[in-house]
Amino acid sequence: MRMFVAVVPPQPVIDELSEFIEPRQVADAGLRWAPQEQWHLTLAFLPSVGDLRLDELTDRLATAGDRQSPFDIGLSGAGCFPDPDRAKVLWSGVSGDTDSLLHLVRTVRTAAAVSGLRVDSTAFTPHLTLARLNRPANVTRWLRIFDAHTGPVWTVAELELMESHLGEGPRGRPRYETRAVFALA
Repeated sequence: MRMFVAVVPPQPVIDELSEFIEPRQVADAGLRWAPQEQWHLTLAFLPSVGDLRLDELTDRLATAGDRQSPFDIGLSGAGCFPDPDRAKVLWSGVSGDTDSLLHLVRTVRTAAAVSGLRVDSTAFTPHLTLARLNRPANVTRWLRIFDAHTGPVWTVAELELMESHLGEGPRGRPRYETRAVFALA
């Protein structure tokens, strides 16, 4: 199974960001906007989780949640991968208690690794993917637009283990299925 562990913003945060984006979405046909029902902050990407490892993973993620206190973050600003001149992904940044978010990332990735899973070791950049580009392009204008955005703060009180089903969503996109939810202490 292709899985990831994520923090999903609550609906009022999603609604506010969607309202900010909506009038701007038609301005650039080169952007493929991520559907708001898929908005999340990926903490750990797990490219291959076998059935035999799933129970241990869920137990360890539950323990990881028990060891983390809830914390407050918000969505603000923007960034892109790999850089503004040849961006492939446009994203919203994260503000607030990012130290606690980084601690949660380390704890979740450790839980997965101790469960015997291969964990994507890419350096963590707190973000929520907004759009992907059809081909690399300069997104400086978009970064300026999103730099003006500061969304509401929310308390991160849980994390989700999600399964990604490639090609099963609308227009051939992935479909995400929540497999388990873990409360923070």
